[in-house]
Amino acid sequence: MTGLYAFTLLDLLDYASVLVFALTGALAASRSQLDIVGFIFIASLTAVGGGTLRDAILNREVFWVADPVVLAVATAAAIIVFFTAHLLESRYRALLWFDAFALAVAVPAGVAVALAEGQGWPIVLVMGIITGCMGGLLRDVVCNEVPLVLKQGELYVTCAFAGALGAVAAGLAGLSTGAALLVCAGIVFTLRAGSLLLGWRLPVYRSQPPRPGAPKR
Repeated sequence: MTGLYAFTLLDLLDYASVLVFALTGALAASRSQLDIVGFIFIASLTAVGGGTLRDAILNREVFWVADPVVLAVATAAAIIVFFTAHLLESRYRALLWFDAFALAVAVPAGVAVALAEGQGWPIVLVMGIITGCMGGLLRDVVCNEVPLVLKQGELYVTCAFAGALGAVAAGLAGLSTGAALLVCAGIVFTLRAGSLLLGWRLPVYRSQPPRPGAPKR
């Protein structure tokens, strides 16, 4: 991606992921019954956490430092949720679905940045996963919730990995960057929605009961 098109596409992806992840952060703050400053803090942390780590690792200017309007977007989302969260029938259900949309935008954002920086496919995969998952992980840890990324067998990091891998494969198949990012978003959202609606899960480790007389481990 080069020129104005690349700049605009990266901006749109970052803004979209910031907005939707900020909504999830504010919803988490509402479940923890925080004040409005707490809402803004958690929303901003969730919104920029993954992108900040991505940019720091890639040694590029952190996106919200380059464009502080990003913080205003997160703040606005937090304030809106502060005054409207009580209208939702299930704030947790809304959080899960907003988070699914955010993941489907943030993973392509990480992939797009890594591609724009000329990184190879292993780094593209890692940046997609980091951008998609770290903000939500920080949100859940700070709000004392079991992180969605660690829920037993639930598809989350798997969605990010599969989406980033799909983007890499689409690029190798000759698709344009924009088309590859759409493939990425589609895979991420389909897998995450399947996990939420249909109960798609990965098998989890289950320890075997010790044999009688066997030493404890």
